[in-house]
Amino acid sequence: MIFNRLEPGCDVIRFSTRVSGILTVTQRGERLVMDFPVERPRPSTMSLTAVLGVAPESVLETDRRAMAVFADAATVRSLAPDFAAMIALGKHGVIATAPGDDGYDCVSRFFAPDAGIPEDPVTGGAHCVLAPYWTERLGKPEIRAFQASARGGEMTCRMRGDRVELEGQCVPYLVGQIEDGL
Repeated sequence: MIFNRLEPGCDVIRFSTRVSGILTVTQRGERLVMDFPVERPRPSTMSLTAVLGVAPESVLETDRRAMAVFADAATVRSLAPDFAAMIALGKHGVIATAPGDDGYDCVSRFFAPDAGIPEDPVTGGAHCVLAPYWTERLGKPEIRAFQASARGGEMTCRMRGDRVELEGQCVPYLVGQIEDGL
């Protein structure tokens, strides 16, 4: 794990981002807990039917993301978005979500073709929007979420005022070393 590569016994990493400020990742056993700012979605008049190929029950948005809410998880899983139309929306990404199945409170997918990522496998930033929406809708402070990408991933989302904790497992995909050869 990255924690032990930084410093033996290290269990907290803090880093600065341009958009979200200081973010913290804490290691809890085999799981990681990320502390992110909440992005509360608001109702939108934006149409996502042509972009997603299916009419959602409702559309919400934040300054950066659009979110389509569907009636069932099967619809979210079967989406085949029009990425060119999605880029034209002018949003950083589009979240598709529905009530969960198989023991999850919600299911989602996240598309960000404008950033060169047609579909992100598991997205912390999208869950900063999903967590306040689903915890409020379900009347509970914590939800179990599943992102239904081809790889898939699950996380637990907990509301903490204007912050959300995202807890899950991390799968390292690259280990390397950068050397200054100049």
